[in-house]
Amino acid sequence: MSRKLLPLSITAALIGGTAMADVPKVAADIAPVHSLVARVMEGVGTPDLIIPAGASPHEYNLRPSEAAALQEADLVFWIGEDLTPWMEGAVETLSDGATVTALLESDSTVLLDFRESALFEAHDHDDHAESENHNHDEHAEGEGHDDDDHDDEHAHADDHDDHDHDDHADHDNHDDGHAHGDHDPHAWLSPANAENWLNVIAAQLSAADPENAGTYFANAAAAREEMTALSAEVASILDPDQGGNFVVFHDAYQYFEDAFDFPASGAISVGDAADPSPARIAEIQARIRDEGVTCVLTEPQFNPGIVATVLDGTEANTGVIDPLGSDLEPGTELYPQVIRNMAKTLAECL
Repeated sequence: MSRKLLPLSITAALIGGTAMADVPKVAADIAPVHSLVARVMEGVGTPDLIIPAGASPHEYNLRPSEAAALQEADLVFWIGEDLTPWMEGAVETLSDGATVTALLESDSTVLLDFRESALFEAHDHDDHAESENHNHDEHAEGEGHDDDDHDDEHAHADDHDDHDHDDHADHDNHDDGHAHGDHDPHAWLSPANAENWLNVIAAQLSAADPENAGTYFANAAAAREEMTALSAEVASILDPDQGGNFVVFHDAYQYFEDAFDFPASGAISVGDAADPSPARIAEIQARIRDEGVTCVLTEPQFNPGIVATVLDGTEANTGVIDPLGSDLEPGTELYPQVIRNMAKTLAECL
């Protein structure tokens, strides 16, 4: 399995390369990434979606059809193990022989550090931002995997055919013992990152399918222009409520906050969505009370009872914000609609 990202400087040479007989089979992990890949592949082919938009990517069990999509893929695009650590084994075993692209490892990705505290300050983003490009070559090297491992993983996925996507609460999560990487993995919520990934996706597809390289790069260019227009639209939606005070369910939105200069006041849960401790809940309740927080944003993927506990005794409004597009049709329009709907939900809640 190849895990090296293709340098964009050689993409021109690919256009004149030897054409493949078939369009490559492509798989993407979450719906927003699937949407970006689908936009680049528009008119050529359609990628498979691995994790349904209604499921939390932090914890999930693959169904046999989803495991099969990974097994059959020629290319796999995913955020990376920081978002879905449980998926690392599946990618390594089921995707043996595929070209795997972890978008967090792309040189063009701007990364933000995890925030550990329940309460945020406006300057936190500046302190944690890493605006320079990151070289991830040392993490991009894949290693060979035995066929026995592949068969074992596929068999494990078959055991979960009838598994309820919402029934993942039996893992041992707690606020003081969560484990994650150094960087916040919710990087798709920065339209600038998504814009850069379009070219990464086009380059990888073109390497596998030189015959359609022109279409891939033309689609990526058009989508980048659409992303610029989307950012302007979202800024106009949020502008009347600039400075509004809100709290989110889990700390997944700082890329969106940075992109539109609209910082949250805090998060009920940390970035990996581990259940919050009573002390953390008390901190958030005090912030809502003491600073006049007017909006608490819930998510469709997580337990609404925790939010109800936080809201008890306050007059804050609630809204349901969805960073994955659980109610949207997967495809080319999902990514811009996710970003647009987040802005509308926030503005309406404030």
